[in-house]
Order: sequence, then C-alpha cells, then structure tokens
Amino acid sequence: VRAPRCTRSGSCTCRGMASERRLSGYVLFSGNSHIDLATKIASRLDQRLADAVLTNAYDGETYLEINHSVRGKDVFIIQTGAGKSINDYIMELLIMAYACKTSSSNRIVGVIPYLPYSRQSKLRNRGCITAKLLASMMTKAGLSHILTVDLHHKEIQGFFDIPVDNLRATAFIMQYIKENVPNFHNAVIVARHPGVTYRASSYAERLRLRIAVIHGQKEIEHDDDVGDGRNSPPPFIEQEPEEPTAQAAPTGAKRLRSDSTLKFKPSLYCVGDVNGRIAIIVDDVIDEVDELIAAAECLKDNGAYKIYAAATHGVLSKDAPELIDQSPIDEVLITNTVPTSEQEKRCKKIKSIDISILLAEAVRRIYNGESMSYLFRNTPMEQ
Repeated sequence: VRAPRCTRSGSCTCRGMASERRLSGYVLFSGNSHIDLATKIASRLDQRLADAVLTNAYDGETYLEINHSVRGKDVFIIQTGAGKSINDYIMELLIMAYACKTSSSNRIVGVIPYLPYSRQSKLRNRGCITAKLLASMMTKAGLSHILTVDLHHKEIQGFFDIPVDNLRATAFIMQYIKENVPNFHNAVIVARHPGVTYRASSYAERLRLRIAVIHGQKEIEHDDDVGDGRNSPPPFIEQEPEEPTAQAAPTGAKRLRSDSTLKFKPSLYCVGDVNGRIAIIVDDVIDEVDELIAAAECLKDNGAYKIYAAATHGVLSKDAPELIDQSPIDEVLITNTVPTSEQEKRCKKIKSIDISILLAEAVRRIYNGESMSYLFRNTPMEQ
C-alpha cells in the first residue's frame, strides 16, 4: 500500500523526516587499523560502529564475526593502510567486504584514508604494479566505491573499475598554518624535490607565499626516480680500434664510457630565497625521513630560521620520530589518516590534525546521493 502524497505547501517537512528515517539504512564497520578515527567519524554522524569481531588465529589466519544485519543496507568499512600489520589490515578489509557482499548488502564503500601500496604504482625492474593488483582484489571482494584521501598519484584512480573519491586534506593543513605558525606571511613553501613542485605551488598560491625547491641528492636518489633506467639515456658505447698483435685477439671489443648526456644529480642545493624566512616543506607522505632531514639541513644552511614539514599521511616508519627530534625541523604537521599516537609520544614535534569531519561529511553525501563537489571547492585540478 502506497503512503498518501502530502498536499501541503513547499514548506512541508515530510521529505526531511523521510530523509532522517533513511539514515538508519546504513552501517558503519571498522577494522583494527585505526579504531580511533572510525570512532570519531561515527560520532560526527551520530551513529555507532556496528558490532564486528576480527581475530587472528594462532596460525595467522583472520576470522570475522558480524553481529549485525546488513541485508539491503549500505555498508561503510573504515580501514586505513599503514602500520606494522598492513597486510593483515588488507585481509581484514577484503574479508569484511566479501562477507557483506555474500550477506546481500546494498552498496559496500571502503573508507580508506591512506590507500596501502599507493607508492607502488609504477613498474620497476622485474617487479609489478602492486597498486593495480590491490585495486583488482578490492573490486573482486565486493567493494563498490572507494573513499580515500590524497593519493600518492591521482592516476591510481584509473586502476579501479569502481568509483573512487580522492579527497584533499590540504585545507586542514593550511588552516593550521594560518592559525598556529607565527608570522606565516614571512614563510616560503618548499618542495622537498622537484617531483612535488606542483603541490608546493598549490600551497603557495592559496597561502599567497613564495616557493622554493630542493634539488639534488645527498646519498641516495628519491624513490620516484629509482626505476628500471628507462628514463635515462643509455651509456654511449665506444668501439675500440683493432690493434695488430702477434697473438690472435677478439676483434670489435666494446667498452662503456661516460657521456655528458647521462643522468646526474648534484649535491643538495636550494632554488629560491629562504634567508631569514620560515621554511615549510610540503609533501603527501612522510615515511622514512632521511631525505626530509637532509632538505631541512640544506634550508638551515641557506638561512631559514624556522623549519616546518607538512604532509597528509604521517607513516613515520622505524626510528623516524627520534630522527626528527634530533633534526633542525621545528614541527611536523600531519593528519590522522593513519594512527600516530605512538609516534607523537616519541617525538613532541609531531602534531596531528583531525580530518574526521571531512570523511564523515563524505560518507553522509555518498549515502544520500548528494554531490561531492562541495568537498573539492578551491582545490586546483593539479591536485
């Protein structure tokens, strides 16, 4: 039996009440990777995390028990991709997605603030493009939509056969800079290497600041430049002239010699004026910090009197917090796309910015079928 249509004026609230009733039609699940962020997202949506128990057996296998009906409902699975147990977290996500798929749920949305293996999106030597493999696994498991933040390479969206919303956290970082960096108008945005100049330019234009670029290398090349050699010209091959000898020798021997066209990186230097200014180094991920600290030391040598580092994802592996604590960097700004409570205890210079409100609003808009363009306002196409 159909409900009677409302004949009241346009100010009637029936549609709003119906929309409120619909809010009970979705379920929030969380894996074990970042329960704190999942709890904050649920709180902002005035919801509770559904009851799902993930355990690891003695042999390492992952077991899932869902104690909540998902039939006909939209499911949002919150699971980030960083930490010591990253591969376990991936399996948790895949198992939860497949369980919801086989339980007749409507849509299954993966809320993955930091997409794992996103830095393995290029073919290197005889390896493989692991990000593409992971995209296929997620789709096969049953995910119908991906919600993530600041992909390492935005082209990764093309690896998926399902919609991918790549949100931006730069607005939160810029707001923090405006409110907490004294005299930020005297700052310079610094690209840690030429590959992130576009990101630094975006920050500089929106904050109305100047830009500088760190170029060269200290000991090792940047990861994005270490490939299979296809971006560098091959070494010049010079043929040795034949010399008559009494003993027969192989002719036409070839040897390699250096050539001016070979790829070469000079020692670190700064392109741009940072003397007497605040330097803010920007990137999308801070993981191993050797190169970041080398860039900070270069900026210090060039006269920067205060140095900040800002990135969306603070993975901070191994002894990164201790190295930052002993470095010229005054403060590291990251968001809570990955758990950093342990790193913050080990280094007081690390400051985490909460972006749960961004993810919660994205979940609400996806569920209600609303446009996501509002979340991308003032975001340049280059990002």
